[in-house]
Amino acid sequence: MEKIRLVLFIFLLGLIPITAQVEEKAITLETETGNIEGTLLLPLTPENPPVVLIISGSGPTDRDGNNPIMKNNSLKMLAEGLAEYGIASLRYDKRGIGESKDAGPTENQLRFENYVDDAKAWIQLLSQETRFSKVAVLGHSEGSLIGMLASQNTAVAQYISVAGIADPAAKALKEQLKAQPAFVTELSNPILDQLEMGQQVDSVPPILFSLFRPSVQPYMISWFQYDPKEEMAELDIPILIVQGTTDIQVDTSNAQALADANPKTQLQLIEGMNHILKLAPLDRTANISTYSLPDLPLIEGLVDRIAQFMN
Repeated sequence: MEKIRLVLFIFLLGLIPITAQVEEKAITLETETGNIEGTLLLPLTPENPPVVLIISGSGPTDRDGNNPIMKNNSLKMLAEGLAEYGIASLRYDKRGIGESKDAGPTENQLRFENYVDDAKAWIQLLSQETRFSKVAVLGHSEGSLIGMLASQNTAVAQYISVAGIADPAAKALKEQLKAQPAFVTELSNPILDQLEMGQQVDSVPPILFSLFRPSVQPYMISWFQYDPKEEMAELDIPILIVQGTTDIQVDTSNAQALADANPKTQLQLIEGMNHILKLAPLDRTANISTYSLPDLPLIEGLVDRIAQFMN
């Protein structure tokens, strides 16, 4: 009985956040078209921590989870929270974004595979570091699919999807655009259909130009060819799927579909968590208001669950 108690105590001790110091280092990935800049967060204990590569979502989202319009610090807080559990992390600005803005290529030359190749290069860099006990990958939103693809046939020991979509991106965009006035979907659906078939659209209505401008269409075509459920099925490592119940961009059916695609998955729904990992109601206005609150903490329980999975 005493032995059982001791084992239980040691197990629980491993799940208690520590208050050890953290070392923050700038880190650079050199590529043929320019440098990609990141931040390595290292807890000073344990000596050989696990490390997680954190991949941000779509658009001009930087390593901290922020974009030029809205700042929420969600991924920065996630990295700092994991460090309290003795988990190191590397998060980075994707090429063309933030401090990696000059990494190229130009927008009309960018392909989804560029992001996947960059993630693979970071994984290789981390796996060569003897200080880390293992390498995990965490992808948020669009980063979920990037991480999924990058984790296949690499040195990744665990994969974590947070707020990832289950359907090909064209279908997911159609669902998201349903929240807009009817005329928007009437104009956008034919464009999405054509891009999904691998064909560029010459004439884009001005109201949709920012979304479907000609220079971004090649990227969208490359992105649309992937089915996250099929890619999830290819993973042969432990998987954690995390989804919030008040995410107005990605609903919980996506998480369930991803979980159903691979028997190695653990599914965790977090009550009240929105797309940027904060506590928020379903009301759209109130929910989106949290996207611009950089000091609002992450929802309780999120970091604990990820740390439990990794440890």
